[in-house]
Amino acid sequence: MTGWQPITPTPEAWDAFVEAHRGHILQTDAWGHLKSAFGWEAERVALADSEGALACGALVLYRAFPPMAYIPRGPIVNWADGAQVRALLAELEHRARKRRAILLKLEPDISDIPDHRSALAACGLRPSPHLIQPPRTILLNITGDEETILGRMNQGTRRKIRLSERREVTLRRGGPDDLDSFSTLMAATGERNVFGIHAPAYYRAAYTLFAPQGRAALLMASHDGRDLAGLMVFAFGNRAWYFYGASSGEESHRMPAYGLQWEAIRWARERGCVVYDLWGIPDEDPAALEAQFQARSDGLWGVYGFKRGFGGEIWRSVGAWDMVYRPMMYQLYCLAVGFRHGT
Repeated sequence: MTGWQPITPTPEAWDAFVEAHRGHILQTDAWGHLKSAFGWEAERVALADSEGALACGALVLYRAFPPMAYIPRGPIVNWADGAQVRALLAELEHRARKRRAILLKLEPDISDIPDHRSALAACGLRPSPHLIQPPRTILLNITGDEETILGRMNQGTRRKIRLSERREVTLRRGGPDDLDSFSTLMAATGERNVFGIHAPAYYRAAYTLFAPQGRAALLMASHDGRDLAGLMVFAFGNRAWYFYGASSGEESHRMPAYGLQWEAIRWARERGCVVYDLWGIPDEDPAALEAQFQARSDGLWGVYGFKRGFGGEIWRSVGAWDMVYRPMMYQLYCLAVGFRHGT
């Protein structure tokens, strides 16, 4: 064998590769199955090195309209190895063009620094005007004992976590029977805060694909037998993600969302996670976030005030980058597609 050769790893081998390279949960085989049930086609594209070992690759999602290929929080490649990057992009282009894709969109799981932007631009990629996943987030360090983690939060958040305990909020780690209640809470939250949500079948599929593997948990908060809030937390490798959260808006003085978030952090620690990703805040620099969060509630501003209280570090990925295959169609795509959240 010479050079880079395409291979088709098993789901188990692919996930082991992703985990070994500290890859994102959106690059796992199960995520491909989830998106395949809701309008996408998933494919694992991988290359082996001259020794036959899996060296780089991506979980790629394809959509028929607009025709595009999309890599969420990937690919998994050594960006400093130009030959490896070129070989992988060539294979990705080959697969995408077979489907008559307008473009390949990447949202790499790397930080937004000049070196990373230069590496992407050198490959012929261009910054995309349209994002699918939110590029900016807050990362919590959940190492140390519980008092140490609480000490990293602001005083108000610590107080609200303790209030949820004192005000008779019952927390439980839910199961499949709780998914209908969770979906009802999600619908109420989406209507109240005017943001898009998934259909109940989506949350059920996510739970079914990830929870049996120990990679997700559904947590619920209730009072007097009535569910007040719920969240779904995910884990892979040593990282955890808070993707979906909802509340009824009732009994808010009991602070159920704060108790739930603390329980999710505890669950992540039990899984061996050291980083907890609060997943999605407004894409503004820290100074602008602090100056505006009390006056704004649109979009992700509505959750930033809640998330910031848990402490942590604001982090921005390098964002979305496009490799354009059909320039005229790409211009129409740019006019037609708006910002949306992908998880």
